[in-house]
Amino acid sequence: MKILNSNQIKSADAFTIKQEGITSFDLMERAAEKITQQLNADFPLQHVFHIFCGPGNNGGDGLAVARLLIHEGKKVFVHLIKSDNYSADNILNQKRLAGFVSLQFNVLENVNQIPVIGKEELVVDAILGIGINKPITGLIRDIILKLNEIQPQKVAIDIPTGLNSDGFSGDYVLKVNKTYTFHCPKLAFMMPENDVFVGDFTVLDIGLQYETDENETFSNFYIDEKLIKSLYKTRKKYSHKGTFGHGLLIAGSKGKMGAAVLSAKGAMRSGIGLLTVHLPACGLEIMQISCNEAMVSTSASADFISDLPQNINDYSAIAIGPGIGQKEESGKALLSLIIMFKGKIIIDADALNLISSNKQWFKYLNEQTILTPHPGEFVRLVGKWDNDFEKIEIQRKFSMENNCILVLKGAHTSVSLPNGNIYFNSTGNNGMSTGGSGDVLTGIILGLTASGYEPNQAAIFGVYLHGLAGDLAAKKQSCEALIASDIIEYLGSAFGVIKSK
Repeated sequence: MKILNSNQIKSADAFTIKQEGITSFDLMERAAEKITQQLNADFPLQHVFHIFCGPGNNGGDGLAVARLLIHEGKKVFVHLIKSDNYSADNILNQKRLAGFVSLQFNVLENVNQIPVIGKEELVVDAILGIGINKPITGLIRDIILKLNEIQPQKVAIDIPTGLNSDGFSGDYVLKVNKTYTFHCPKLAFMMPENDVFVGDFTVLDIGLQYETDENETFSNFYIDEKLIKSLYKTRKKYSHKGTFGHGLLIAGSKGKMGAAVLSAKGAMRSGIGLLTVHLPACGLEIMQISCNEAMVSTSASADFISDLPQNINDYSAIAIGPGIGQKEESGKALLSLIIMFKGKIIIDADALNLISSNKQWFKYLNEQTILTPHPGEFVRLVGKWDNDFEKIEIQRKFSMENNCILVLKGAHTSVSLPNGNIYFNSTGNNGMSTGGSGDVLTGIILGLTASGYEPNQAAIFGVYLHGLAGDLAAKKQSCEALIASDIIEYLGSAFGVIKSK
């Protein structure tokens, strides 16, 4: 799914209106119906609504929702910000509300006119939509401050008031629990710093169409079911273990063999044909007992990785890093690997830290290389950033300049490609913030690359699969009790869900 910016969304509105031969008011009515349906689904027992409406079309959406809720017998308070410049559709919706005797209509000239709102009532934010281009001041600023202080749950229509959909926001943004957005998530929703404002978001399909200019490029995407279904590779009847590749996992050190085991199991559950794990001798029995399906090669050092196995170019894909530590000998083995091996390679964990300490090694990365840092490891790779929008652009630049794929882990894990495109994940939950979860992801991506997925496909498919397995596990275990092994356990179910779509 393409993530459109505010100007592209406005163009999609205009193009849809033209193509379908409808009015902007008709499109607004369609949006209001979707919002009302979602409100009823999320808040089936809610009877009292406070809808705050601005002077533009976002306010018009709110006014239309108010009318639909009144038709359903709900108690509705409309708080319309006084203005000399209401949009035409806003005015039309104001007129359509006239005559509803049950409606409590409040024209706001100052913040003191906002009544006491019960903590069990619901606030709907329809003040400002996308495309804000100036600082929030005056009455709207005062309303934001007032509403941010109160306890009732809040829902935003399309985007929370004050949030910049395409860049870093100013000082005044309304904090909501849920956001109902149209057509696609906004780029701002992918930024951790905006979670406190956006809450949980739901994308509502209102039938927008977008006319793509042949010269127009899109660089931000949301990983959805349609994309994943197009990437999924079906298995043929007469395939065998050789069909799905032989992967090499270089992992583990004394006291950190769990990382190697989790990564190995993740690979075995992700479609790989054969797996060899190269690890210190101290981990031999641990691996052969914990992961019966994996073959084992041991390093010359008993407690850490100090070398590579023979014939590394015979492997379909190689992953290195989980639990290896940062010994000088391990760094030399890593350098030898990235110089000698020209196939698909995943670099994670301690291997990333070793590269961060030797940035001259970046020149050995290529389009077959996947780096999988968490935010702390990414800081060590590239340095600090001022805000999450800057972080994403640094990630994009890193992939383009070093011709590699970078998987920046976290909520809405972002996958940047050498061509500058970034894909944001749509699966996963906060229960996956647990030790070993990243090791499982490394194994998953290794399993996918070895079995025939191209590196960019494996990175995108892998983060989605990993997150989906985590979501299925959380339903059973709860987010609080979720551990990395649960993600492995539910990989089969996650594949089943993808195949059933």
